Amino acid sequence: MKILLTTTSFQDTPGPHHDLLAGTGYEIIRERGPLPESRMLELAGDFDAFLCGDDAITRSVLEKSLPRLKVVAKYGIGLDKVDVVAATDLKIPVTFCPGVNHTTVAEHTFGLLLAIYRDIVEQSNAVHTGSWKRLTGYELTGKTIGIAGLGRIGKEVAIRARAFGMRVLGFDIYWDENFASHHGVERVENIDDLISRSDILSLHMNLTPETKGLINAERLKLCKSNFVLLNCARGELVDSVALAQALDEKRILGYGADVLDEEPPPANHPLLKCRGTVLTPHIGSRTHESVVRQANMAAQNMINVLNGQPALAQANKLS
Repeated sequence: MKILLTTTSFQDTPGPHHDLLAGTGYEIIRERGPLPESRMLELAGDFDAFLCGDDAITRSVLEKSLPRLKVVAKYGIGLDKVDVVAATDLKIPVTFCPGVNHTTVAEHTFGLLLAIYRDIVEQSNAVHTGSWKRLTGYELTGKTIGIAGLGRIGKEVAIRARAFGMRVLGFDIYWDENFASHHGVERVENIDDLISRSDILSLHMNLTPETKGLINAERLKLCKSNFVLLNCARGELVDSVALAQALDEKRILGYGADVLDEEPPPANHPLLKCRGTVLTPHIGSRTHESVVRQANMAAQNMINVLNGQPALAQANKLS
C-alpha cells in the first residue's frame, strides 16, 4: 500500500500516531499541505489512500486517482475541500474525525477574543521593543456573545462564555433544546438578529454555498460600534474586502480569526494590515492533545478501510 500524507499537524507533532502509521508497513509519501488542485493532480493515480488535511480533493483529482485510490482519510472534521459527492459517485469512502478537536478550538476562540479585548498582542510587542505602552481594554463579563452554529465546538464556546459571566445567544438550524436550557443559551431565529444583538459573534458553521460570504457588507452594517467578530471555522464565511473596510473605518472593534479565505494569504490580502485584527495560521486544533486524537482517528479510519473493515467515522454512504 502507498499512502499520501499531507497534513502538517500529523507530521510535525510527536505522538503514538507515528507508530500506528509506521506499524502498518505501508509506503508513506509526505507532502506539506494544504496542496492546491494542480499539485494533487500531479500526484494523483499513484496512491491507495490520501491521509489529508485541507488539500483540494476535487472531482478531477478523484477521477485521476482511480482505479488505485481506495479511501480519502480526512484529518479533522471539515470536508469543504473534499468533493464528497464526487467521491460517493466514484464509490470512494471519505472518512473524517468528529468529536476530537471541539475543546481545543473553543479554547483558541477565547484566546483570540481576549487578545482583542485586552490589546494583548500590541502591548506585548511594545514591551518587547522597550516601550511601556498601556491601553485600556474591555471585560468579557456582562457582554453578549452570539454563536452561529451550535454544534460540538459552538457548544464548548457557550459553556466557556457562561463561565466568563457572558450572556449567550445561539443560532442553528438543528437546535439542541436540552443543551440550550441547561446552559442558558437563548435561541435567535435568524443571523441578522444574532448580529445586531451581539457584542461578539463567533462563527462555528460549516462552509456551504449558502454560508459562503455570510458576513458581508450589508450584515456588517447591523453591528454595534464595539462589535468583535471571531472566526475559527472557515475564512470563506466572511467577505474579506467588506470586513477590511469596516475595520479600517472603525465601524467595528476587531476581528479574531484562525482561518482565511486564502491559506497561506498573499502579501496583499486585505486583512493583513487592518487595525484591530488578530490572525493565527489555522492552529485552532493544533495542540499536543488534540493532534494525537485526530491523527490516531484519521490513521485508524484509513487502516480500517484498507483492511476491509468499517471506518470509525465515514462521511459518505456507498451502496
